[in-house]
Amino acid sequence: MIEPTVEAPPGDLKVSGYEIPIYQIPISSVNLPGSRRPLGLRTVGRVGLRIVGRCALGVVVAALGVVAQPPAHAAGRAVTFRAADGRMLTGLFMEADVRPAPAVILVPMLGRSKDDWQGVAQRLADANINALAIDLPATSLPADPEQLLAWHEDILAAAAFLAGRPADVIPGAVGLAGASLGANLAVVAAAADASVRSIALVSPSLDYRGVRIDALLRQYGARPALLMASLNDPYAARSVRELAQDAPGPREVRWSSVPAHGTSLLSRDPDLVRSLVEWFQLTLG
Repeated sequence: MIEPTVEAPPGDLKVSGYEIPIYQIPISSVNLPGSRRPLGLRTVGRVGLRIVGRCALGVVVAALGVVAQPPAHAAGRAVTFRAADGRMLTGLFMEADVRPAPAVILVPMLGRSKDDWQGVAQRLADANINALAIDLPATSLPADPEQLLAWHEDILAAAAFLAGRPADVIPGAVGLAGASLGANLAVVAAAADASVRSIALVSPSLDYRGVRIDALLRQYGARPALLMASLNDPYAARSVRELAQDAPGPREVRWSSVPAHGTSLLSRDPDLVRSLVEWFQLTLG
């Protein structure tokens, strides 16, 4: 078994535009948890574990050319709204067929765009949940950590935009889903906005370049959170385990054996997408 000697938050290495963890361990070296408890809320401090995406690495690699692309039927319309600093923001809005309906704001990885969420947004819309995918303020990290922390204000602006559409969005039935840096920023936004009912974090980091979320997730309180990561993504997996411990509210954990990170993990593991959609059906319905 090869143990990584140093763990680094994702974002230090990029391949084809995707953030990936520098250190990976073979799935055969991981003692996989075997519980298959059904989706649902847990009592405080309890964590449900389920392994998804049990497919051989060779099969995953062979399938990447097919599943890594957004579904051909994915659609939506561009909407604009104003950020706190006056900038005009553009989002991809996929509407539920029967409205008003719940809504989920989707936040991407660093260096990626809202388009990464098209497939998930379509699945949410098919489940009669509005989906609003947004971009991060920039494609690279700012020099000032405080400026990076302020990026969550664009998520708050998206939530305000949805709150202003009562004909489309049920008041108070808004969730956040973020990937990698987007997951950390989603926690910052949810801790600051009590109207956010539920969150889903894909490949979060305890500390992403100064955006530390353990205390903020406790501040988020008794509201439910879904935590997802690959067991082949050491820092994200360790972060999920620590974030789920001693939680003040329901914390659901979903593991994957697919060696990927963030929205790349979702595109390669359809079981996680199914779990994410079911999560918001359960917690926003």
